[in-house]
Amino acid sequence: MKLSYDNVKRFVAHINLKKVGAYGQKKIIDSNILIIGLGGLGSPIALYLAAAGVKNIGIVDNDTIDISNLHRQILFTEKDIGKPKVEITNNKLKQINSKINVKKFFTKIHITNIQKIIKKFNIIIDGTDNFNSKLLINDFCKKNKKILISGAISKFLGQIFVFDFKKKNSPCLRCFMPDKPETEEQNCQSEGILGTLAGITGTIMANETIKEILNFKSLCGYILMINSQDFSIKKIKLTKNKYCSKKHGKI
Repeated sequence: MKLSYDNVKRFVAHINLKKVGAYGQKKIIDSNILIIGLGGLGSPIALYLAAAGVKNIGIVDNDTIDISNLHRQILFTEKDIGKPKVEITNNKLKQINSKINVKKFFTKIHITNIQKIIKKFNIIIDGTDNFNSKLLINDFCKKNKKILISGAISKFLGQIFVFDFKKKNSPCLRCFMPDKPETEEQNCQSEGILGTLAGITGTIMANETIKEILNFKSLCGYILMINSQDFSIKKIKLTKNKYCSKKHGKI
C-alpha cells in the first residue's frame, strides 16, 4: 500500500511508529469522519484529524461565531465573529491540508436530515451540547451500525463515550442516559465552563477516533470522566441495558 512522496514527508512521524506505519497512515487518510458540532469539542477534533491526515471530513453546524465562543473554540478568531462556523472551519482545515475534502452542512442535525447526512461516513463524532441531539445521533448510529464517539463538557467536568455499533453487544448512550433529563438544559455560557477542558476532552476524542481507525484498543464500552479542577480521571465500564433496544429500538 503506497503513499505519495508528499504524504511520506508530511506523516513521517506517524509512519515511523511501528504500530502505525505506512499501512496505518493510509487508513487514516482514507477514512470518512463526520463531526457534528463545531464548538469547544469540535474545534480541537477537527484540527487534529485534519493534521493527522484524514482526507474526508464532514462538518455539521448551524451557528455563527460569537465573541463568547473564543475562550474555548480554538478554530476561531476575532475576525471570524458573525461568520458561519462551517465556512471558517472549512477554510482553516484547508490551510492545514490543501488536499482535504470537506463536506459542509450548514444546518442543525434533526430527525428529518440525519439519515442523509450520516450515511456516507464511517465514524460519527458528536460534539453537540444538548441532550435531544445526542440521543438522536446515538439512535441513528446504532440503527446504521456506525462507530460513535460522543463527548460532553460542563463546568470542570468532561465525559467521553465510544460505541462501536458494528459489535452486537455494544452498549449505547441510552444505556447510560435512557431519556433526556427533566431538568432544563443549560449551555456553556449560563452554566460556565473552563476553556481548557474543551481542548482536553476534544483532543482525547480525536485520539479515540484515530485509535478506532487503526483498530487499536479504544474506550469502546467505557465512559472516561475527567475533572479538570483536580485532574482526576476515571474509566468506568458501561453495562449494556438489555431493555434499551426494546424501549428505544424504533426511530
